[in-house]
Order: sequence, then C-alpha cells, then structure tokens
Amino acid sequence: MARNGKLSTGTLARGTITGLAVAQAGIVHLGYLARNRSDEEASEAQQARHEAELGRILFRALNQLKGTALKASQLLSMEAGLLPEGVRLQLARGFHQATPLNRALVHRTFRQEFSRDADQLFQRFDQQAFAAASLGQVHHAELHGGERVVVKLQYPGIATSIGVDMRMIRTLLQGLRLSTDLLPDSEIVERFMADIEYKLAEEVDYTHEADQLRWFGAHASLPGIFVPQPIASHSTRHVLTMQAVDGLHLDAWLATNPTQQARDRAGQLLFDWFLQSAFVWRRLHADPHPGNFLFLADGRIGVVDFGCTKTISSDFAAAAAKAWCALLRHGPGDDCEALRHNYIGLAMISPNLSVDEFERELMPALAPLQAWQIAPFRTSRFDFATRSPYPVFEATQQRKIARYMTGFRDEIPYFERTYLGLNHMLKALGAKVSTDNPWINQGASIW
Repeated sequence: MARNGKLSTGTLARGTITGLAVAQAGIVHLGYLARNRSDEEASEAQQARHEAELGRILFRALNQLKGTALKASQLLSMEAGLLPEGVRLQLARGFHQATPLNRALVHRTFRQEFSRDADQLFQRFDQQAFAAASLGQVHHAELHGGERVVVKLQYPGIATSIGVDMRMIRTLLQGLRLSTDLLPDSEIVERFMADIEYKLAEEVDYTHEADQLRWFGAHASLPGIFVPQPIASHSTRHVLTMQAVDGLHLDAWLATNPTQQARDRAGQLLFDWFLQSAFVWRRLHADPHPGNFLFLADGRIGVVDFGCTKTISSDFAAAAAKAWCALLRHGPGDDCEALRHNYIGLAMISPNLSVDEFERELMPALAPLQAWQIAPFRTSRFDFATRSPYPVFEATQQRKIARYMTGFRDEIPYFERTYLGLNHMLKALGAKVSTDNPWINQGASIW
C-alpha cells in the first residue's frame, strides 16, 4: 500500500480542490442540459449517467482531500434517501480507500501522546498496521505482562481538518444541488451535514470511543456478543488501546464453510442485538460495516469500532415501531390516515399534507422502500438468503420524495443505516432468523 507522509490541512490547497470540482460539475451539467434541451425530460438512462458523472467528480475531490472528507464520503453514501443513486454509489468507493502512516509518524504520535516510543510502552508492537481506514489505522501489540491488544492510531491533522472539510463538502453539495432536482430541500441537506460534522468530531476523540466501549460492555451485551474493553493506561484522545478480538471478518469466516446452523445462530445474534439496542438499551452501534464484526471460534461475535454511536429517545423508538406496525397492518384499499400520522410523528412530512395527497402522490413513491423495510416481520421466521436488494429509486420517485420530505428525526439516519447494514450481513450469511419480537409485529400493543 502507498505510504502517507502527511495529511494536507491547508485551506488554500483544499479549497482549490473543491473549486475545481464545482467548476467541473457545472461544465458537466451545462453539457447535459445542452444535449437534452430538446427533450421535455431526459430518459432515466441519461439521468443515471449524469448522476454517476457528478458522483465521480464529487468522489475524486473527497478522495483527494482524504481524512474526514473521505469519512464523510462513506457516511453520505449510506444515506439512501438523501442523494441520487448514481452519486451515492460513487461515494461508496470511499470504503475501499486506505493509506497507512509511515513508521516515522507512528513513532512521532507515541512521542506526542505518551512521551515514549511504542517499543517502550508495549512489550511488543507491530510496526505494520493490519487495518487502515479514513481516520486512523490499527496495530497488533502486547502489553508488558503478555496481554494481547490492538492499538488504534489517529492520522495527524485529522481533527483540525474537520471544519475546513465540511465547508468544502457543503460547497460541493450546493453545486450538485444546482445540477439536479433530486436532492431534498437545502435545509434538510444541511441538517445531514451538521450531524455528520458533529459525529466526526466525536469519532476523532478516542476518549469518547473508549467511553462507548465501556458503556456497551456494561449495559448492552447479549450472551454471544463480545465488546472489547479499552486499556485506559495506554489510551489518549488520539490513541486507543483495547483488548484484542481473535476472530475472522465475515468474508473470511464464510470461506471456512460454516454450517447452516452456525450461520443461523450468528444471524440471530446480530438481529437480536439490533432490536435490543434500538428498543431496550436505546443506543445504536451506528457503523454497520461488516469489517466491524468479528466471528470467533467459540461462536461469539466481537463488535469493534464504537466511534459512531447514537442514543435513541424513547419517543423515537415508539414512533419508529408504530410506523412499521402500521405498515404491517396496512392492506390494499385501507385508509392511509394511520400511516400519515406516523410519518408526521417521525417529522418526515408536513401535518398540512392531506391524506388524499399522501396516498395518491407519496405512498406510491415510498411503496418499494416500505415493503423492503417490513418484509422480515411478515413471517415469524425469515430466510435472509432470499432478501431482495435495497430498492433503487427512479428519478420520478426521488423527485416526489424530495418534494414532500420536510425533515426527519435526528435518530432516523442512524436507525436506517444500522438496519441496512444488518440486512446486508444477514443476506451474506444466508441466515434463517426468528423475527418474532414484542416491538414490531402486526398486533403489537407494547407502545
């Protein structure tokens, strides 16, 4: 892998990258308009190609900025209801970009944080990182006394680049908004961006992640779920040392050809942990990338990377469950008032939207997503091997959703992101899971 000498945090250099990207997007959009001005409306295929090109421009800029900009690219790509599909798919490439620190910067980090080298702080420290991501990298190590640990190092300059990067991304999205009518209202986009900025500030504070590890270890663990604990003496705001987790990532575990029983058990653990997190403990591990789940030889699942978590309010938990229960009970020809009321409760639509317009305009656009969300709960046991892909919205559907979406509860992006990540893992597992639960079912009365 390529070596990273230093993350450039200069406002001028990063502003130049952004300015060029906005200019490129404008030129591409003018060309698109010129090619299609004789048509009343461009075809879906033309629109998709245009979105993909805009997405490539946006991603190239964020990838050049790296650091928090690349992390923001990942987070934006997971918000299926925010960006056009072509743009979102391009931004998802950020999950595959990782540039580790060179050894000199590793040593400098330990000197700055502990006034000692890694070789003095640990009995053994592997200089070569075994994992690298947008904000930091992870090393194997061993404490004096023999305990095996992993050490997460933050890239220099990351924290100071957040404000600059988020201003750049806002500029890029403003330019994108001028190039398409598929984005929601600018105030909604800004709320997403403000939340991403807040969460990035949390993620670059490793003392926050250490607190989350301790909280989940004490309050939100099921038998079979292992949450590694931090080593306080070897952790700071920019370095996090925690217990090692001897497990395999999902793809590697599946390559061992586990039995269907083992797949089902793992899937049930993940499914139950999500429901308990959302509706009992009301705090989510909201970074559902498969790389954050490790499958242990004894059947347990280790969960790592608690930089992004979200506390769920009791009224949101109730509103989300009621909305899905209403969808389960809703049949063809049924009155949509209950569904409309629940969407208002989630702050997604205006109370002024009439039942007739909600049913006639918005419900058909949302129908594929609604069906996908509740499919596992229509039966007491669901085979995730048959799980359909997450629905892709056509441009006409996206426009209607963008037109009627007036806002969202703060918890919604995290809840939906976590649920989507869960479904991706259960699909990969091919797990058969019992979905019976007291919170989401056709006759639920707990709320």
